[in-house]
Amino acid sequence: MAPRSMKMNDDTMAKLTDDILAEIISRVPYRPTCCCKCVSTRWRDLISHPDHREKMPQSLAGFFCKDYSSDPLPRIARRFTNVSGKGEPLVDPSLSFLPKYENVEVLDCCNGLLLCRCWKPTDPKTLDYVVCNPATKKWVVVPATEWSSKVNVARLGLEPAISSHFHVFEFVPGSVFWKKLEPFAYGVPCFIKVGIYSSKAGVWSQKNVLASTCGLEVPVDSRTVFLRGTLYLSAFYGLVVAVDFEGNNWRFIHTPVTPYTEDTPDGIYLSQGQLYFTHKGDSELSIWVLEGENWTLKHSVSCLQLFGELYSSIGNDYNIISIHPEHDAVFMVSGPEKALISYDMDSRELCLIRQLGWDCIITSYIPYVPLFSKSLADGH
Repeated sequence: MAPRSMKMNDDTMAKLTDDILAEIISRVPYRPTCCCKCVSTRWRDLISHPDHREKMPQSLAGFFCKDYSSDPLPRIARRFTNVSGKGEPLVDPSLSFLPKYENVEVLDCCNGLLLCRCWKPTDPKTLDYVVCNPATKKWVVVPATEWSSKVNVARLGLEPAISSHFHVFEFVPGSVFWKKLEPFAYGVPCFIKVGIYSSKAGVWSQKNVLASTCGLEVPVDSRTVFLRGTLYLSAFYGLVVAVDFEGNNWRFIHTPVTPYTEDTPDGIYLSQGQLYFTHKGDSELSIWVLEGENWTLKHSVSCLQLFGELYSSIGNDYNIISIHPEHDAVFMVSGPEKALISYDMDSRELCLIRQLGWDCIITSYIPYVPLFSKSLADGH
């Protein structure tokens, strides 16, 4: 570019106010935002300033997880582990800013908001759903449905770049409606209806599950992704189920690889704006990305290459818990002491983050990316 053209561009950018420039930068993903800090001292200070922080995209902060508490009550305790593995927790895992409940269970996290199931102390069979933002300590109560106390699978959908409104998905088992049911495969409930709450409308709607006549079989700890107005769930029989936020459009996507064991579906994750699928094979880890209607193999590595000299002690004893939302990095937990490990797909390097301890529950890791926006509708 000619010096004259460069000078004209510099002059144009200099004329933009801080608010306009911050609005422009806020619309790019996290990694390019980090690069923007290198453009000039003005851009660096603008991105880092507290007044603009709520607009800027954030990166993975850590994981909510559960372990067996040494105290008599509660037997299962919640904690937060920083993605760096160092320092005090960036988030208070007790969520002490919420109203007083008998028990608070974190069910899901989506783009900075948590979906909690909160049991009331007045009646152990009644509950509220609470959607909260740990970064701003704002929260809003979602009224329970008549079957909420019997529902095990509820998930959250939010895309703050599109709207501040969220959706809660409640998958209702057939046992709520029928007294006598045939045994379920693998002892899991068969979902025949889905309730969808819209924070914009403030009401629940109910839709039938568009699956086979036996309903939809999804494990209680099913991995979910909310992307472009659609909730994706990993289900049994090598399926990923997709339903839009109105419950009208359903898709059943076959996974590219048959699960290692049919009673433990492989995970799906959101990374770099795409849906990822991980398959833990007998001796190999493969990672796929959904492009249009087809899965494309992104990365594969043998367990021997993955763990190196540790392979003899680890073998197949590991579980994928997440993929970094902005980087080609996989997070896993391995071994009896539940070592939290990251694996870089580009460099093929393995990094120990920290030992979580034998008492961590292997299916309860929920990744958390902070959201500093104060736009939680009708929040307290």
